[in-house]
Amino acid sequence: MAGKTDQQDWWRGSVTYQIYPRSFMDANDDGIGDLAGIIKRLDYVASLGVDAIWLSPVFTSPMKDMGYDVSDYTDIDPSFGTLDEFDALVDKAHKLGLKVIIDQVLSHSSDQHEYFTESRSSRDNPKADWYVWADPNHDGTPPNNWQSIFGGAAWTWDSRRRQYYFHNFLKEQPDWNFHNPEVQDYLLDTMRFWLDRGVDGFRLDTVNFYVHDKLLRDNPANYLPWAQTALKPFDMQFCLFSKNQPENIGFLERMRALLDEYDARTTVGEVGDTHLSIELMGEYTSGKRLHMAYSFEMLGPNFSAEHFRSRIQRFFNGAPEGWPCWAFSNHDVPRHVGRWLEHAADQDDLARQAAAMLLSFEGSVCLYQGEELGLVDTELSFEELTDPDGIAFWPDYKGRDGCRTPMVWDDKAANGGFSKANQTWLPVKAPQQARAVSTQEGRDDSVLAFYRQMLALRKSEPDLRLGDIRFLDLPEPVLGYTRGKTVLCLFNLSDKPVDVDLPQKITGLLTQGATLTAGRVNLQANGFVIGRTQSN
Repeated sequence: MAGKTDQQDWWRGSVTYQIYPRSFMDANDDGIGDLAGIIKRLDYVASLGVDAIWLSPVFTSPMKDMGYDVSDYTDIDPSFGTLDEFDALVDKAHKLGLKVIIDQVLSHSSDQHEYFTESRSSRDNPKADWYVWADPNHDGTPPNNWQSIFGGAAWTWDSRRRQYYFHNFLKEQPDWNFHNPEVQDYLLDTMRFWLDRGVDGFRLDTVNFYVHDKLLRDNPANYLPWAQTALKPFDMQFCLFSKNQPENIGFLERMRALLDEYDARTTVGEVGDTHLSIELMGEYTSGKRLHMAYSFEMLGPNFSAEHFRSRIQRFFNGAPEGWPCWAFSNHDVPRHVGRWLEHAADQDDLARQAAAMLLSFEGSVCLYQGEELGLVDTELSFEELTDPDGIAFWPDYKGRDGCRTPMVWDDKAANGGFSKANQTWLPVKAPQQARAVSTQEGRDDSVLAFYRQMLALRKSEPDLRLGDIRFLDLPEPVLGYTRGKTVLCLFNLSDKPVDVDLPQKITGLLTQGATLTAGRVNLQANGFVIGRTQSN
């Protein structure tokens, strides 16, 4: 077993930069980002001041869901490169002081995975119960009412076995049967493969979806007021039995035991749920389970002091020994600057304020590529979509492609400097290209420069990284809290000026639109102050 080091808990208070490989940098000019392209741009990532990178899936895949349908867990998809290039990426990242976290999609595989091919071939083959199979009802209907996130029943008929198989997502993404210990052993072995190659941890896709109810009981209706007018039938159910099962804990503990065999490794789990996400984050990170978890609680439209305060308080009140990882954007939701623009007088001011707020929360943080440029989603036509979710629910829901368009490096180059191909997998358009890295480098007033400032401040102030958070009793639209013993943070979450009485004297460390006077601060639209408290 590898020896332990003082860096064992490097993940606590860390900042991870999410790279969506298809859209980061294309080195071979085929219009799709690749590992060689990421290697080329790692110096830029390191210059931001983050601690780690998270790579969305790069495993072998038919790409029905852009890599979240894995057909081989221990190889690299040719569109991204080779295992040798992956090793080179890890090596360069480590030399730059960056940890490497990779996306593990364990709840389901691709239907092209060799074990699903074997499983569906008969009811008595060695892999027959490695996936979730069930007989039809007597009238031929699926065994229960579970719905797929991507639309329609979560069951697909297979004529070879004369049974239905379960899939929370696309029909090309059958769910593993976690009630079979051999499945758990296999998936843990695939994680060991990457740990032995030197990865520093895993982002766990849909970590609360692993285990289903063995009795296949129907889900009840979603009791929340908005549910019966929801766009997707999936959201009309309270997923009491199709996910969030207590047996999930046992597998997470087995996973943690595996990681504890290695030095300074970590896990961050994605908890997707409309009812219990904060509670599950706490439950999954208490004790010897996950190191960190995040949910979609801060990835939606809500932008108020009460919302952010209540989510953080709920987590730490319910799980004082747990650890959250907060994010405002990722590859599954509209970018936060666009989501919250109605609360701002200026797009750049909002982008800087959001960075200051997120990077001063207690917990760890994930940043999504391009948010350091203040990007909003790309407007796409139906013909330009690739996301099956967007294609299925257009036009009321446009899917996830808008936040996945290529990273913009150079405002003067074709495709924003992402690729020299005649056509990229998703287009680069003028509003995004106008915010390219080249337009912001060297400008002290740029959003990019502010991210570097804020990341440097978080790293240099121990209280910002690891200090306890304590909220101040302030009315909307002001969010205020202290971090540790020395740092005070105040944010005006509106497009109108406000005055705030200061609880104690402070010296500004990083401010925007803030005027400090004796006992009071004036905050302009989206103004904020992060300051060091002074003794009276």
